Amino acid sequence: QEKKIFTVQGPYPVIRSLLRARGWVERKLPGAGKAGSRPEQHHVSQEKQLQKEEGDGDGAEEGEASRLVRDQVPYFIWTNRCSAVDRRLLRQDQVVNHYARVGAFTTKEGLCLNLRSLPWFGQADPDTFFPRCYRLGAADERHAFIEDFRLTAARSLLKVALERAGDELAGTEQRPKSGEGQGASPVPHAMPSTAGPGPPVSPHLVEEALQVCRQHLSSLGHQDIDGDPLSPPMMGTDWDRFLQDYYRVVHEGAGLVLSGAQQREQCRALLQRLATQLPQLCMEGNHNIWILKPGAKSRGRGIVCVARLEKVLQLVGGCTAPLARVGEWVVQKYVERPLLIFGTKFDIRQWFLVTDWNPLTVWFYRDSYLRFCSRPFSLRCLDPPRARHLCNVSIQKRYRPARGRHPRLPPDQTWCCRQLQAYLAQVGRAGAWHQVMVPGMKAAVVGALRSAQDLVESRKGSFELYGADFIFGEDCQPWLLEINASPTMAPSSAVTRRLCASVQRDTLRVVIDYRDNPACPTGAFELIYKE
Repeated sequence: QEKKIFTVQGPYPVIRSLLRARGWVERKLPGAGKAGSRPEQHHVSQEKQLQKEEGDGDGAEEGEASRLVRDQVPYFIWTNRCSAVDRRLLRQDQVVNHYARVGAFTTKEGLCLNLRSLPWFGQADPDTFFPRCYRLGAADERHAFIEDFRLTAARSLLKVALERAGDELAGTEQRPKSGEGQGASPVPHAMPSTAGPGPPVSPHLVEEALQVCRQHLSSLGHQDIDGDPLSPPMMGTDWDRFLQDYYRVVHEGAGLVLSGAQQREQCRALLQRLATQLPQLCMEGNHNIWILKPGAKSRGRGIVCVARLEKVLQLVGGCTAPLARVGEWVVQKYVERPLLIFGTKFDIRQWFLVTDWNPLTVWFYRDSYLRFCSRPFSLRCLDPPRARHLCNVSIQKRYRPARGRHPRLPPDQTWCCRQLQAYLAQVGRAGAWHQVMVPGMKAAVVGALRSAQDLVESRKGSFELYGADFIFGEDCQPWLLEINASPTMAPSSAVTRRLCASVQRDTLRVVIDYRDNPACPTGAFELIYKE
């Protein structure tokens, strides 16, 4: 009569324990608890922890109760994938933890495609929080990527020219202030200033890059309503030769000389003007590195970092075939100037909860966790990218921490966000978390959801917990990498064991308690958006 019957499919012992402690009875799925249930074994310590906190009922009584409700309708359904439930058979009073068609923002190609429509929904600009991205299976996007790569090379050449001349890239670089990097290891973000082997490139190369950037700046000032330049820049440039010279300068250290103070000032002034039009000018660095991702894979599988255009096109050569599946690969600008902790790259897993799509209702979790790489960050070491550039737990667990690793870096590669806040305070950036990082992540989450809102199948009574992955630039600006449906609740460390249990507990507070009593506590969840 109270409709307290639930079903759980998948490795979620925490949800089971929490619902039982609330007086709910489980209607077990056929085969539950048999040979196929081994994925739950790594959650045992997590469940025991909750049993101590909540108190667990008698097993025999629970078994008898489950038998009594085996033919009853479950009113709360939690599964690890949307397809586990036939939505056509659901009753209005059944609560399910998934929405349909969320691939519009939880797949790499979906996020890449749909964020472009965000300016139509308000003043938000996806270029301020999502590194520019292209689906290489679509011919028009492949051509747009090629043009972007070339333009980035031209801008990068101007940056390198100024850098080697000992100039500061005013308005384009946002390094920590002096004293903010206490304890941090020096990191090879850029190539040395000294010229490497081989003869210097033509002195006309900088002038050529200046001309390309002037044309691009002019086109940025005359965009159409979709944000695309009305006329393509870079006309008349021999790009094969230009890129080969660019590779020699940036990747091989060939000499590059400015013709004089006037050209130096032209480079500086042009980059400053471009910085007002291109929000990603700072984070893109000067190596022109892009990250190539298979569109349908997760946990870092198949990802490579590439710094040469011809290699990108070679790796995805199948995408150029007429019958190639659109969206098979995506290529995204790599954040070359990330915020580092003791010379090491990290990203952050940030949970959020959607309880309605019409009106769109979004809850943001105040606790999150960092995932560190096991090797020091370096742009000189791209292949393979896993140990230095990909922070996924499933990847980093294969590597032992590097010798000489800073002693304050965690051996299990994870921190909670409070440890990050403490570190930022120690290096003189105490306000960054609450003033820059959290507001930026909230805006990115809401922007991504609004761009896909019309594509998701809304259903009253459903909800869904997501995990967004962010990286921060040197200026602490967050950059959204991807959004995951059914984020893992498998604890990989003491930090995640505590936080994964907490976010599940607080999710139930929002989707069960809050619906009946809006004055009840919602744990660490904060309502950040409701249309």
